[in-house]
Amino acid sequence: MPSAAAIKQTEQHKPLPAPNSDFFQFADMLSDEERAILKKVRTYMETKVQPIINKYWVEDAFPFELLPSYKELNIAGIAMNGYGCPGGSPLLSSLVALEIARTDVSFCTFHGVHTGLAMNSIYLAGTEEQKQKWLPPMARMEKIGCFALTEPLVGSGTGGGLTTTAKRDGDTWILNGQKRWIGNAPWCDITILWARDVDDNQVKGFIIENKTTPGFSVEKMQNKIALKVVQNGQITLTDCRVPDANRLQGGTGTFRDPALVLRGTRHGSGWEITGAQMGAYENALKYAQERLQFGKPIGSFQLVQELLAKMLANIVACQSMLVRSVQLETEGKLTDAQAAIVKAFTTSKARETVSWARELMGGNGILVDYNVARFFADTEAIYSYEGTYQMQTLIVGKAITGFSAFV
Repeated sequence: MPSAAAIKQTEQHKPLPAPNSDFFQFADMLSDEERAILKKVRTYMETKVQPIINKYWVEDAFPFELLPSYKELNIAGIAMNGYGCPGGSPLLSSLVALEIARTDVSFCTFHGVHTGLAMNSIYLAGTEEQKQKWLPPMARMEKIGCFALTEPLVGSGTGGGLTTTAKRDGDTWILNGQKRWIGNAPWCDITILWARDVDDNQVKGFIIENKTTPGFSVEKMQNKIALKVVQNGQITLTDCRVPDANRLQGGTGTFRDPALVLRGTRHGSGWEITGAQMGAYENALKYAQERLQFGKPIGSFQLVQELLAKMLANIVACQSMLVRSVQLETEGKLTDAQAAIVKAFTTSKARETVSWARELMGGNGILVDYNVARFFADTEAIYSYEGTYQMQTLIVGKAITGFSAFV
């Protein structure tokens, strides 16, 4: 029998396991072809985005230099069929978002706003003519979109309190008001904007061509502490005229249209925030394997291993909930309450995970150079957007009690 010293020496020379946050092998649920797409996305994010993203995050800037190569991945509209979209299963689309966020949450938000919000609005609420016109160039990323619902004074109350108005005038609509926190807005080509029709008090959607529509202006929001790579804008509409042909007319023509889009993006943001957890965990684990204290890697200490195990447990719990939500969505069974509990649970667990990752890294945890600080800050933004934690719990509460606690 080998001595304890010999066993210890053997362990010291064994290759360390590579950080792997897909502990329950959810990617194995994909087909071989889909796994190849996922691997292509991971390689791109690790080789193209990771080397430069910290610089852009610090500078509050978007890496436009990446757009030509990013287009070649052909993943815009990946869950949509036809209209030049690549098609693919909802699980593949979700794991692609997870993979992007694992490297950078801001880049995933840019992708999600374009694909999940802007393109999906046209896909779900547009006419056949509108889909044929807009979706192919958006799938090729020749036209980049944004989604304008939130307002300076209206966030959670958009369902009944939009102040941006739309007034029909012959074959055009006159829009007035402001939108705030609109990702991609300062530079994109198309805005999917929601406004309240002053005649019937219903919320309607409009496709606005940013660069050629008079009365449409955007101011970039400054001094953010999270999602700094995403360029958010405040949109001002001053007697902005939009042709009726650009009004989304294929859906219900009510707030149910943006609500349907948001149902999908709510649990979609769960994938994004879980990708952030994965990125924070993997960076913290790699750090623990390499950082020496008292002559040993800190990953060999019991308390550090406990933190890592708790992080991984949070990630697996979130991944499990998300996979089931995609199954329900695929079957057409996903409810608003189910999407809401996914958003609430995954974002609250992410707060724990990224906090533990930062804690594990000590002082280095607040340096962007080590990546975890970026995930730590970005998680705070996702905790609030696509509906705050508190609003999500009230949606769930109404579903399970039968009582509405909304004011």
